[in-house]
Parts: sequence; C-alpha cells; structure tokens
Amino acid sequence: MKPWTHWGTSRDTVALRLPSHDAGSGLAGRALGFASVGGPFAYDPFRAYRAGLVTNPNMVVAGAIGMGKSTIVKMVVGRALADGQRVVVIDPKGEYEPLAHAHEQRSLRLGRDAWCHPFGGSLEGDTQLLATLLALADERPLSVEEHYDLRHAVAACGDSRSLPRAVYDLVHEHLADEAPSAKKQLALRLDRFIHGDFAGVFDGEGDPVDFAQPLTVVDLSSQWHGSQRAVVALATLACAQRVLGARVGPSYVVLDEAWALLSDEGALRWLQGSWKLARSRAISHVLVLHRWSDIAAVGDAGTRTRALAEGLLRECETTWLLRQPPDEAREMADVLGLHPREAAVLVGLTKGSVLVRYGAVSSVVRIEPTGVDLVVIDTDEAMREG
Repeated sequence: MKPWTHWGTSRDTVALRLPSHDAGSGLAGRALGFASVGGPFAYDPFRAYRAGLVTNPNMVVAGAIGMGKSTIVKMVVGRALADGQRVVVIDPKGEYEPLAHAHEQRSLRLGRDAWCHPFGGSLEGDTQLLATLLALADERPLSVEEHYDLRHAVAACGDSRSLPRAVYDLVHEHLADEAPSAKKQLALRLDRFIHGDFAGVFDGEGDPVDFAQPLTVVDLSSQWHGSQRAVVALATLACAQRVLGARVGPSYVVLDEAWALLSDEGALRWLQGSWKLARSRAISHVLVLHRWSDIAAVGDAGTRTRALAEGLLRECETTWLLRQPPDEAREMADVLGLHPREAAVLVGLTKGSVLVRYGAVSSVVRIEPTGVDLVVIDTDEAMREG
C-alpha cells in the first residue's frame, strides 16, 4: 500500500477554492437566502471584517440584466438599516424611491432639494478633488498652470462655505482678459459650477446635505447624461465619505451604474485613494455594475485606465456575482481571478442565485426576499432589474 504523502484540511480546500460543505458564512444577522446545501446565508462586510474573512468592507455587485442586482442591493441595505447602520444610495435612475418611502424619507435631487459640500479636508485633498471634478466636467485634465493657480486659490480660500464659489470669486475677474491665460481658463471652467449646468450642486440656500437620516437616497436621474453624470456622482460620493467618515459606526455608500466613474483616469485615482481609507472611515462602498463589458469599455487591455479600473474592483474583497453570458463571464473570471470551478458555476447560475466571494471563501446562494423585503421590491419585478 502506498503511504500517505499529503494531508489536506479545510484551510487547504479554501485556498484551492475546492467545493466543500457550504453551509453559509457563519456570520450573525438576518439571512439573505440559503447557501447551496441549505444553510441560512447572512452577510455583513463589517462582521466579515471582524471575523477575519475579509481585509476591507468594499463590495461589488455584478450580473446580467434581470438576474437580481437591485434586489440584492435593497436587501443588503434593508438589513444594514435594521442593524442601525447608515446608508447613502447614489441613484442614477430614480429606482430607489420606494426604498426611501419605506423608511419615511424622500429622494433628494442636487440643485433642487439640496447641495453638497464634499470639501473640508487638507489643502492637497481639496485641490485634487476640485481639479478632478473640473476635469470631469470638461472631459480633459487641467494644465500644469491651471492646477498651480487652483492650488494657490484653494489655499487662499481657507474654510469656505462653498469652495468652488470661493475660488471662482478669486479668479472670475480674469474672464474679461483679452489674452488667453491659465487663470482665465480656470475661471471659465468654474463658471459652469456657479452659473452653468452645475449651478446649485455646490452651493445653495441653507446648509448642505448632511446625511443625518439613517437612509439618504440621492436621485441623479435628471443629471445622468453627458459629463454631468460623472461630476454629480463623484461629488455625492465624496460628500458622503466626508460626512459619514466623521461619524461613529459603520456606513454604506451604494453607487449604482458605477461604470460612470470607472472610465476616467483622474476619477479612478481619486477613488483608489478613498478606497484605502474605507476601513478607517468604516465605510463600505458598494459598486453596482450592470454589464461586465462596461469594464472593457473604460479602455483597451493594457491601458492605464483599464488597469486602474480592474485594480479597484479587485480591491473590493466581497463580490456578488450573478449570471453572465459566457464571453463576459470569461472576462470577469480573468479580472477577478476566479477559479475555473467558480467560472463554471457563474455561467450556470439560475435566476435569483448568486456566487458570493468574500475573501478566500465562496458561497452559492439562493436569494430569498422576505415579506419585509417585498415592501421595497416590486413582487412582479423581484429578481429583475427595475
């Protein structure tokens, strides 16, 4: 008889991503559904972090249309709110209004109901964020001279109520310059934020949005076109991070249609920096992607923008993966480093089932909305995109 040469443990099967007894995450909380062998599956990224299952709380939800991404997000949000956690939803299509109503809130629209103040950090941080927003608006980066003038203007503004307006007030006189200059170009860029299509987003009556309620839904549907969508999405995200990060306790920021911020190198660099602060701020960023091919659209393979986008997604240690067409599933497997067994499962998932990866562990989960969940999920559209 041949002697044993290797011993295998459950730790080995996890490392090799071999199928084992999948009875759920083992985490406390209200179940989202049932794992492949029937065990209740509960998941909270902060509990997973404390249990050592993941090293950061960021999450990605991705899958083909009609497979149930919105249902998963709304169920995760509902459980977070029930646990006393705070949630901000950046809603590009106006589909989270029922969720807001269910929690006795109404969606906010920037420029109509509220304005945001995403600044208030360091000089370098505020300069970089405002430079990124201006570049997104014009779809081109600032010149070296513009960035220099912007930095000095930001330094002169101090703790301003509205940083874009304060900087504009310092440089707007250059609009009358006959000769082109960096200051004139900077003033022209800022004029859009004060008097143009972004008027009311960064300044307005009363105080800026403070995300004081347990749930805040920011409806960007009327601004989800052209260069506006990336600017308002990043501004809202940055504002939520600044406000929520100063409070005690875990919070979620949900960004639907996340591709809008993944196609710009400047936005990606800013996001990478904020992702690394997720643990210290106790914020779980939830990126929702409707087509995995959106990642391919941000740039050709091998480009810096594509590499940054893929790196950002890999840094989200929890992924909720719903069925994808075979060609997109192959690309997803490559970007996320899926084991061939996981890739095979992904293609064969049925409607309402999801492959959940959290750290080195995978679970196939059948999502089961409860009666409480169905208050905010249209029963005729459950497990289908709204």
